Amino acid sequence: MSKQSLTEYVYNIVATLYAAGVKKVVVSPGSRSTPLAYGFASTKEFEMYRHVDERSAAFLALGLAKESAEPVVLVCTSGTAAANYFPAIVEAYYARLPLIVLTADRPHELREVGAPQAIAQANLYGHHVKWAIDLPIPEETAETLPFVERHIARAVAVATQAPFGPVQLNVPFREPLLIDFKEQLPARTFQRHFGAEVRPSQSALAFLTETMNETERGFIIIGETAQNTDIDALWQFVRAVRWPVLVESLSHMRTNVPADCAQYVIDQYDAILKNDTFMAHMTPQTVVRFGAQPVSKPLMKFLTAVKPMHYIVIDEDPKFRDSLHVATTHIEAAVGQWLTSLVVTATTAQTTYVEQWQRANDIATKHTDAYIEQQTDEGALAGVLFNHLPNHSDLIAGSSMPIRDVDTFFNKTDRDIRIFCNRGTNGIDGVVSTAFGLQYASKRDTYLLIGDLSFLHDTNGLIASRYQQSDLTIIVMNNDGGGIFSYLPQASVEAHYEELFGTPTALGFEHLAAMYDADYAKVTTKDELVNVLQTPKQKAIRIVEVMTNRADNITTHRKLWQNINKELDTLWQA
Repeated sequence: MSKQSLTEYVYNIVATLYAAGVKKVVVSPGSRSTPLAYGFASTKEFEMYRHVDERSAAFLALGLAKESAEPVVLVCTSGTAAANYFPAIVEAYYARLPLIVLTADRPHELREVGAPQAIAQANLYGHHVKWAIDLPIPEETAETLPFVERHIARAVAVATQAPFGPVQLNVPFREPLLIDFKEQLPARTFQRHFGAEVRPSQSALAFLTETMNETERGFIIIGETAQNTDIDALWQFVRAVRWPVLVESLSHMRTNVPADCAQYVIDQYDAILKNDTFMAHMTPQTVVRFGAQPVSKPLMKFLTAVKPMHYIVIDEDPKFRDSLHVATTHIEAAVGQWLTSLVVTATTAQTTYVEQWQRANDIATKHTDAYIEQQTDEGALAGVLFNHLPNHSDLIAGSSMPIRDVDTFFNKTDRDIRIFCNRGTNGIDGVVSTAFGLQYASKRDTYLLIGDLSFLHDTNGLIASRYQQSDLTIIVMNNDGGGIFSYLPQASVEAHYEELFGTPTALGFEHLAAMYDADYAKVTTKDELVNVLQTPKQKAIRIVEVMTNRADNITTHRKLWQNINKELDTLWQA
């Protein structure tokens, strides 16, 4: 393998990725990946991000892809470096995010013979990538570059074909690993790939229109949606059908709510559906769902119990996302302008059904607002944060209690605030790194709401701030352990609860903030939190440690639900 052939091979990869629309790359240091690292670093067309911890680097790339809805390249050396990508790749697969994973590898003659940093990397991620290939070694045969060029283009096409997802390209290199730097990317023989739109068939449109027009009691669910979702088309659909729309906080439709659609937006469904009387009177004939299955367990229990006559899931993937096993119809389609072609006329019965949802939502909102004002627990503190987020900002929530508090206490608003969470696999790892990636891509005022254990899981994510210009406010809800378990059956068994589930660490984060030269504040009250949020940051990173109590949190939450339940019961009392 000559230096010239290695140089041409690497820049062929880089040029083909750029031509396919890739603009961002995350690189971790290592020897075997030297040619790729040099290729990207010397190419002005790419935005390059660096991170020394591959596990955090992969989640940073995931955050970049989540915000931009564009493919992002990951580059690492051989061996366990590639294995450290695995958690983020699993999340990307289930969250439908396009990561292009370039794992540098030993040449074939050094595999399975005890060579250092040589593991079985080809197809390392198994079923958790959409496609994987072990590329040929760089050499001077005429077929090598055309083969590599087309398979790089194929990789990006597969990653960005609905549904999006990660792909792996395993790239073997022999030593020496140095290349000649090029000022311009080379010409390519493969020009362009055109993808296809995922639209419903005419028979599917006819079925959906007929079913909705025959429905007297129906509602719409909008779960987590991707950044490239046509939200305007969904709002036009809401205006046209005038059904209740249960919007999850991750749908991007609980914020930026148009004034003429607000009356149909039901944001308190999680609290409402804890009420047995409401559920008994509100059985729907038809439910139409867009996006992923929502976080809310009461909503899932409701759908499982009532089993609607028509439960129509509209999804761009032929794989059914129906863990409840109650969907009756699957329409393979992406959200698009085709929704505006539906003509649906609301019946008198449907209008009454809408009004009942609206009344219940108003009741729950009244109690939730009072809770935020009167209580002092973790939920109330989260509500204060949500109410004081500035316009044109982003909120990233941890996957445990934070996202559930968002679902409960983040009310619909016309403010421009986007909400994100890693809900592909619902893990608590990599959240700090994901937040950095989102902020780097958006360049917006960004806030991370995270629990103490999840924060500890990814403190290495803070390393990103040493290599890139950053702007992130981190609010750590420190209840000294796993607060989510307090709501689960394990909490009723006193034996071993704290050592296995509560898992207190008695750790604070002031010294960690000092290590990363971050602003730090420790707060215990709502007034203190408001004061911190209203005080301009002095440094790129701010860590706000909010001290809370797990036992108080669950007691006050349950009191809130009891108050909402009590008033909801009166809706049907004659």
